[in-house]
Amino acid sequence: MHFRFKELALKTNRKQLSEVLDLKEPFEGRQDILSHGPIRADLHAEYEDGQVRVNGTLTLDAELSCSRCLSHTNQTIVLPFEEVFMQKPEEEDPDLDEDIHLVVGDKVELEPYVVENVVVGLPYIPLCDEACKGLCPVCGGNRNQHDCGCKVEKIDPRLAGLADFFNKE
Repeated sequence: MHFRFKELALKTNRKQLSEVLDLKEPFEGRQDILSHGPIRADLHAEYEDGQVRVNGTLTLDAELSCSRCLSHTNQTIVLPFEEVFMQKPEEEDPDLDEDIHLVVGDKVELEPYVVENVVVGLPYIPLCDEACKGLCPVCGGNRNQHDCGCKVEKIDPRLAGLADFFNKE
């Protein structure tokens, strides 16, 4: 998946970029991603004033492990993609926006930027549901499936000695 500055500047000013990328590297070592499909990139590049703006969406189907209850959940993750590229000028420009990627040469390969956006955009704490109750800290049962009835009191450890004091009477 790539574009060329000259092609966009001289011909169309726009280019539709659609590709399915079957990548493994962004997901290696992640315990929360049990399985994943390919990344579908639907992007379009537009040339204007020496810059190429590439935007669109990245879509990924993944099976994740819920961070609260450890159940498996299938999610379709849709991530926005927006990057701006410019050919590196001969002289440094201190007023140049730091969000613009300066590239050497005519051809820009987009795959590294897609990978970066996917890695940054994946849920940091995946959940099966926003209202997930998680696991019981006493018995370890899944509180979404049944109420275990375990007594869970939060006692300030500094005051735990007072609880014993009142139990003796």
